[in-house]
Amino acid sequence: MKIGVFFGSRNPEHDISIITAQLIINGLYGLGHEVVPIYINKSGQWMIGEVFGKLATFTDANSGTPNDISYSKYYQDLEKSHGKLVFKQKKLAGKEVTIDLAFPALHGAYGEDGTIQGIFEMLDVPYVGCDVPSSAVSMNKSLTKQIFTANDISTTKFYTFSKKDWNENKKKVVDEISKLKWPIFIKPVHLGSSIGIAKVNKESELEDKINVALYYDEEVLAEEAVENLMDVTCCVIGNEDLTASELQESIFSKGLFDFDQKYLDNGGAQLGKAQSSIVIPARIDNKLTLQIKNTAKDVYRALGCSGIARIDFLLDTKTKKYFANEVNPLPGTLYHHLWEKSGVPLDTLLKKLIGFALDKAENKKKISSTFSSSVLTNLGSKKLSK
Repeated sequence: MKIGVFFGSRNPEHDISIITAQLIINGLYGLGHEVVPIYINKSGQWMIGEVFGKLATFTDANSGTPNDISYSKYYQDLEKSHGKLVFKQKKLAGKEVTIDLAFPALHGAYGEDGTIQGIFEMLDVPYVGCDVPSSAVSMNKSLTKQIFTANDISTTKFYTFSKKDWNENKKKVVDEISKLKWPIFIKPVHLGSSIGIAKVNKESELEDKINVALYYDEEVLAEEAVENLMDVTCCVIGNEDLTASELQESIFSKGLFDFDQKYLDNGGAQLGKAQSSIVIPARIDNKLTLQIKNTAKDVYRALGCSGIARIDFLLDTKTKKYFANEVNPLPGTLYHHLWEKSGVPLDTLLKKLIGFALDKAENKKKISSTFSSSVLTNLGSKKLSK
């Protein structure tokens, strides 16, 4: 089985996606799979080649740039792509590459949001992770919180508005936000990795932080902060029979778990390297731990997730109240460090995810996608009226 790992793409989390992909590619090589690195650059061009499976391609100044014309650019052959993905090189007598299973390592827009999953669905290609609807909803913080509310899953109070709302009536937006309890968080609705997120303590700080969020997105979420905060993460894998990981406590010092602490400081907490910023298992009692794990599974089911997802919670350490915060349909770097501490090493995790993908694809084959109808026959020679 030839596995294509898709990464990069046109979004602010492009560089983080490269890191995720390298981890997955190396892990799949370790399992003996034939791996095809498929890099989508910031202009949206698709490039294929072993060179993209090496981190040095993106970090070594002497290796040139991934956007160089010398790298292999490919296009998708839609005529041959059915049950598999077929790519052809953009040159005379160019090579042809076939993919049997897709492993998306894309963060944010055009990947984690269900966009590329739609391509896989249309072409009946097995793929790892959540499907189109669950990915799309998970990557929309506003819709996610609405799903929480509809399913009686505790979440913080919030208000969502668009760029149009802001441009047409800033006073109304500010008035609505001010109904929430200060401090509040301002977040781009569709982004991850804490990009564009800010903690706001008073009304006079709002406009600047909202403008930053709207620089990255068309919609913005305002939500109440949680006092005595502990940031808790739980990963879940499976299609129907679900397994929850141990809980991770993420320690931060800047008012929020920001981009630098996630990916840069001491190697990055999200990458599992900043050990001083990570506590596994989280420092909470067994009863509360079990409750959060079960709620993570409830969230997973409510959003229709499959394969793998990460659920983030906000815990008030004094009241012991916890709030479902966000869902990541394909966790950055798969949160392999958390699964490792949960007794599931990376090679086992990858095997499970591939198995879940194949099972999901097989089950879909059992569902009919056609329907016999006499509508066109009955029309006969009748002309359609205007």
